[in-house]
Amino acid sequence: MSVKAKETSIVADRSLAAEGKLKIDWVQAHMPVLNQIREQFEKEQPFKGLKVSICLHLEAKTAYLAKVVQAGGAEVTITGSNPLSTQDDVCAALVEDGITVFAKYNPDPQEFKQLMVRALESKPDLIIDDGGDFATILHAERPDLMENLRGGAEETTTGIIKLKALQKEGALKFPMVAVNDAYCKHLFDNRYGTGQSAWDGLIRTTNLIVTGKTVVVVGYGWCGKGVAMRAKGLGANVIVTEVDAIKAVEAHMDGFQVMPMAEAAKHGDMFITVTGNKYVINGEHYPQMKNGAILANAGHFDVEFSKPDLAALTKEIRTVRKNIEEYRLHDGRSIYVLAEGRLVNLAAGDGHPAEIMDMTFALQAVALKYVNDSYKELGPGVVSVPYELDERVARTKLEALGIHIDALTEEQKQYLDSWSS
Repeated sequence: MSVKAKETSIVADRSLAAEGKLKIDWVQAHMPVLNQIREQFEKEQPFKGLKVSICLHLEAKTAYLAKVVQAGGAEVTITGSNPLSTQDDVCAALVEDGITVFAKYNPDPQEFKQLMVRALESKPDLIIDDGGDFATILHAERPDLMENLRGGAEETTTGIIKLKALQKEGALKFPMVAVNDAYCKHLFDNRYGTGQSAWDGLIRTTNLIVTGKTVVVVGYGWCGKGVAMRAKGLGANVIVTEVDAIKAVEAHMDGFQVMPMAEAAKHGDMFITVTGNKYVINGEHYPQMKNGAILANAGHFDVEFSKPDLAALTKEIRTVRKNIEEYRLHDGRSIYVLAEGRLVNLAAGDGHPAEIMDMTFALQAVALKYVNDSYKELGPGVVSVPYELDERVARTKLEALGIHIDALTEEQKQYLDSWSS
């Protein structure tokens, strides 16, 4: 254990380290792409002498990413991006491995924010961000902490929206690689990862059957596609609500009912929000819902359905199971909220499967190296993941799966590059 990690880390219980190590060892065994990148980093030391601060959902897969970055020579500091997704045993294990950790499960909002700030007070050279939390703190509150910052990588749709807003205002001060927009991220992580993990969290928490129920999926982006697909596979009747006409047509052609939320509210037994937007379920909709309706969120922040509007209709709130709050309304109905409206797959589950995060976190690792190698040429702004890095991750994944594909012949390449036959 490094002296700094031991002396400065803030975690809940360091005696849990052995349990956390077992979790990290388990995911490492199922992340072959990241394992290969770790071997490369150990040899090349791309981050030698640099400080890297990471803000992600702090569970075992994230912990292994932190260890891979550390293997590349970095001094790593990490914090959690959601108060309910942090796993205290994993935090303790990271401290044992010499990584400085500022995170604990379910701190109060003020402490949660302060832990993020502490993770930036090392004045990092590079960052990995989730939801734009680091970027927001650095630009709005603590610009003094970015004096060494070369750039970083962003994990989520929500974070990229924030970064592009900063860029549009001419305020973004450093390059950030939009990892979420890479093919190996949104095609697989957002669709298959969210599709499985959201239902894992919901089913684990409620212990209820999905077959035969009406599920309302709010938003039909890549996350919504995955959630709807898995709901259909579980035997649910699926309704999709959308504001984008093209996505609405796609949902219809994928075999789902499409209607406005005001109508869908009357039919749903379970509602899962995946929009990245605010109050897509609100006071207009709660009066229409069935008694016993269940609300879960798989978007980044806990604002997708309006808890203030629901509270205004409520005479009593009680916890009926872990991560389930019952809102007993004045008219006698009950509406159930899972995980306080936070990410159900992480706050009430273990997040995406390890094999999915293998690709996403491999992209994070190579994107961090890319921005470190190129930050002077890139300059401030939102940067796309180069296609060759995306494809490299995919090819490594195929190798790990034992899958082989064809290659173009020189004649075929020439044909595709030519306008004449």
